[in-house]
Amino acid sequence: MATQAERSAHHRALDQGTAPGVFQFTAKRVPDRLALKTLDGSLELTWGEYDELVRKTAAGLAALGLQKGDTIAIMLVNRPEFHIVDSAAMHLGATPFSIYNTYTADQIAFLVEDAAPKVAVTEQQFLDRIVDARGRDNALEHVVVVDGDGPERGLTLEELQQTGADDFDFDAAWQAVEPDDVLTLIYTSGTTGNPKGVQITHRNIIETVRSYAQIIDFPDGGRIVSYLPMAHIAERNVSHYLPMVFGFEVTSIANPRDLSAALPQVHPTWFFAVPRIYEKLKSGLEAMLENLEDEEAKKRIKGALDLAVKRVELIQAGEDVPTDLEEAWQKADRELFSNLRTAIGLDQLEACSVGAAPTPPEVIKFFHAIGVPLAELWGMSETTGAGATNPPDKIKIGTVGPPAPGIEIKLADGDNEILIRGPVVMPGYRNNDEKTRETMTDDGWLMTGDIGEFDEDGYLRIVDRKKELIISASGKNMSPANIESHLKSAGPLIGQAIAIGDGRPYNVALVTLDPDNLPGFLKDAGIDADPSDLESIVENEKVIEAVQNEIDRANEQMARVEQIKKFKILPAEWEPGGDELTPTMKLKRKPIGEKYQDEIDDLYG
Repeated sequence: MATQAERSAHHRALDQGTAPGVFQFTAKRVPDRLALKTLDGSLELTWGEYDELVRKTAAGLAALGLQKGDTIAIMLVNRPEFHIVDSAAMHLGATPFSIYNTYTADQIAFLVEDAAPKVAVTEQQFLDRIVDARGRDNALEHVVVVDGDGPERGLTLEELQQTGADDFDFDAAWQAVEPDDVLTLIYTSGTTGNPKGVQITHRNIIETVRSYAQIIDFPDGGRIVSYLPMAHIAERNVSHYLPMVFGFEVTSIANPRDLSAALPQVHPTWFFAVPRIYEKLKSGLEAMLENLEDEEAKKRIKGALDLAVKRVELIQAGEDVPTDLEEAWQKADRELFSNLRTAIGLDQLEACSVGAAPTPPEVIKFFHAIGVPLAELWGMSETTGAGATNPPDKIKIGTVGPPAPGIEIKLADGDNEILIRGPVVMPGYRNNDEKTRETMTDDGWLMTGDIGEFDEDGYLRIVDRKKELIISASGKNMSPANIESHLKSAGPLIGQAIAIGDGRPYNVALVTLDPDNLPGFLKDAGIDADPSDLESIVENEKVIEAVQNEIDRANEQMARVEQIKKFKILPAEWEPGGDELTPTMKLKRKPIGEKYQDEIDDLYG
């Protein structure tokens, strides 16, 4: 919890008006505090050391010709060098943007053509794709490699940091940056078509942090894990810009699969994740419980969880919790849930958020039950990730909370599309005035494409994307995202799921198996099979029965018209950035429908 003096420092940081102004304020305020580190501790930098490397990198980039208004591409995993390069560029008044690590050479070439960067910074594993893009007709001239030599003996990051002119005026460069200058480009991952470059200004990010800081009491010097793609507005806010205001310590996790192991090591004080992360944490804990050999202990823990969920449901309904129930939960919390929180590394949280996709209410209830105050929030790239959020002291499960301070939200007449206005809204898409005009009303409202509804307390509930609603053959409107969230949270075996039923008499689903939980299931079920042999596994009767059981449990949570009548287990793993998922794990509905047309037809056959 931040003290009054720390809150005052945070306000003074935001009053600097630009991201480099905020950075310099914090670097001078807490120069000896740890700022950046790798998970294995092989690299640790204080805010003072971070600032020094930013100054050297900025001078080197300036020597390459990068200046105010230019763009620079960054294609790196989550590592301290990202923060150093991005921060150096923004101090020059340049516009750094990140490229999803899963992008192909053709996709990278599109971004390079659209953004026209002179410089790209990358690492060995992505070098061939960057060099391919540079070989095409575009503005890209220089490639800097952070982990060794570049092409044709190109610059390493260390060499870049040594090439700056001795008389380079770093302070003059960052002090010339204006609040309405473009700070970064966030290229929407897009489920169809080429991505759009969302322009985020310095004012946008300052006002976004100012808004959320009025809801969440971010701890000064808190601990953050960085593991989501840096090309996504959520990760850019969480582990890059917010730390500049609050002096956070950021631990970079190069491989997101290491997150579960990293959390108990870092014990973050604020944690943001997409729903799938929480779903997997929940299923992992439940699987651990199922595998307990002590039946008496298993029964006792299940009883405690049931009691804890009942307490959450009473609180959510606005009803009093009976004294005996509250005392029983307090006892279970001391003896059981506190240990669970410690085991998963969520025992020192000041706040805990989830967003970017719908989260099943039963997942949020589970974490509330074990003492993790999980709160949904909602925002978009076009709103700098801000919009609505549940206040930690009054979370309403099933909603994304009321509009955040300084932000207006209303629903359009007729279809209830969410409209949003405020200083967090982008000035427009890069090189795409037509799409900007299509997205903005004449009086400054952004048309989000999301359908929503407000409850009696002014809390917003997201129904679904306007273009993705399922309308059955009988005219019933349904949210596929809501159906899919129930499917994925019904048990440990379903990894991904897509609900299909638009114009059809009933709903069906394509599902994949969870690669993390599959090996344990095969062992427990006595199935002698290699987990990678999906072709045979998906035909196994025990597997089909287990998935059917999970779908049955999901159907119990849904209205009859929403329920899944048939399903098909696919012998595939859907990877972020692949044919079926965007890099931020959103379903590519149209491409999936085209790729699996035969399987879908069979389900309706």
